[in-house]
Amino acid sequence: MRSACSCALAALASSLVHAADGPTPEPASAVPPSPAGCASVEQFFATDCPLTWHGITLFGAYDIGVGWVSHGLPESGYNYEGESLVNRNGNQSRFLIAPNNLQQTGLGIKAKEEFMRDWFVVFNASTGINPNSGELANLAATNINNNGLPRGSYSFAGDGARAGQTFNDEFFGGISSTYLGTLTFGRQRSLGTDAMLAYDPAGGAYSFSFIGYNGLMAGGGDTQDTRWDDAMKYRLTYGPIHFGAMYKFTDGSGGCYSGASTWTAANCTPEQPHNSAYGFDLGGTYEGFSADVVYQRVYQAISVLNPLLGLQSLTATYQSTVNSINTNQINGANLIDTANTEYGIVTDNTAVMAAVKYTWDPFKFFGGYEHIRMNNPSNPLGVGATAQGGYVLSGVEDNNLDSTKIVQVAWTGVKYAFDSKTDITVSYYREDQNDFRIPSTCSPAAGYRSSCAGNLNEVSLYVDHHFTKRFDAYAGIAYSDVSGGLAIAIPHKPGVPYYYDNNVAPTVGGRFTF
Repeated sequence: MRSACSCALAALASSLVHAADGPTPEPASAVPPSPAGCASVEQFFATDCPLTWHGITLFGAYDIGVGWVSHGLPESGYNYEGESLVNRNGNQSRFLIAPNNLQQTGLGIKAKEEFMRDWFVVFNASTGINPNSGELANLAATNINNNGLPRGSYSFAGDGARAGQTFNDEFFGGISSTYLGTLTFGRQRSLGTDAMLAYDPAGGAYSFSFIGYNGLMAGGGDTQDTRWDDAMKYRLTYGPIHFGAMYKFTDGSGGCYSGASTWTAANCTPEQPHNSAYGFDLGGTYEGFSADVVYQRVYQAISVLNPLLGLQSLTATYQSTVNSINTNQINGANLIDTANTEYGIVTDNTAVMAAVKYTWDPFKFFGGYEHIRMNNPSNPLGVGATAQGGYVLSGVEDNNLDSTKIVQVAWTGVKYAFDSKTDITVSYYREDQNDFRIPSTCSPAAGYRSSCAGNLNEVSLYVDHHFTKRFDAYAGIAYSDVSGGLAIAIPHKPGVPYYYDNNVAPTVGGRFTF
């Protein structure tokens, strides 16, 4: 696996996080000093003082609970999301250890040091850890563990940007100016992820938020793009207005490509590094109101399918590895080592998101909408292309879409401060996709395909009580369902649906932060 360390060694680092909850003051002649670090063990547990030493701060969280799902799978020690959302392979009710219900467990270190008046060096390195296993967060490994197994023998499998990298959250550095903003380089959260965390009523909680659990919205079409490697990010806040811009340089390998129906390793073309992207964010605050508009454009975005969906030949029920491009099978020997490989669908994505938030004590109201357009890539990837974490694609589909796929995501919710220590949050999320199959044969009689129109709904309710500044406990429930094309388990086989098209998931747990 490729470590996030290799993405960029930036000697300088950090990002300026815009304040979404209230107006930002005019720039001052000097940045106020950072809060003093904890002076004693007693102060650490009694307050939220930072663990800061000479401008360097250690931070982290531990979040774990127990839950029940009406339609779930055996758990995987690499899965950092739990199983609250309806799953195509969930086949029976079960009790589970539920990780990271409100927040990703992990560790990080950050710094902000002034090297001349109003100029700072900034740095951030953070990673996610599974609290139940101690493994680095790694959804890619959940697919590898299921390669070659029949559907009924699966444990949980999913896709995500955290793929076992040493720093699977962020690893970046840069320079910050009181007046000119902050410029950073490295592995960083996308602008869509920043906006999701600011405008999701559940704050990206895996157990209670569709847009937090599934990175479709935050990644501008695919969950692997919630974090960008080798990316430049600029943030500027002035008065009530904030602006962001981001560019991702190409990285990894594009693999070996051929459009021929019959091809071998001798007649495929090595592809160049891939997956460039760019985006913009413009927002503002006024009294209790905040709003942002985010645009993201991602080239050669990769969506990794779980083993049953992808790692199969056209004649076998399942197969652990297969070399294919556009579903054309390769002749001869494998191009790559068949260990630690995945199967991916590749698209070029364009996403526009608008989100709002309004605070009217003791309530906070949230709402948002994103429109995503997905097309077959203008520059295809081939066998051996790399995905997040350096995993290699043994199968690639560059022409998966018959026409433009349009995905729309909308959400709303309210957070109610019952008292100074207790919040109650209610959220609703919806995903809709169009019928992008030509000719259209989308009906129960014809057998739905994954390219047919469909929708997903999730509604959640949870209570969060803070016993101290650092420790809180929560309890809640989420319900989700799918229909139409979104309820098809195997894209290439019509009429093979999810085992169950809904899931009920109550969860209780606790979280400690520092």
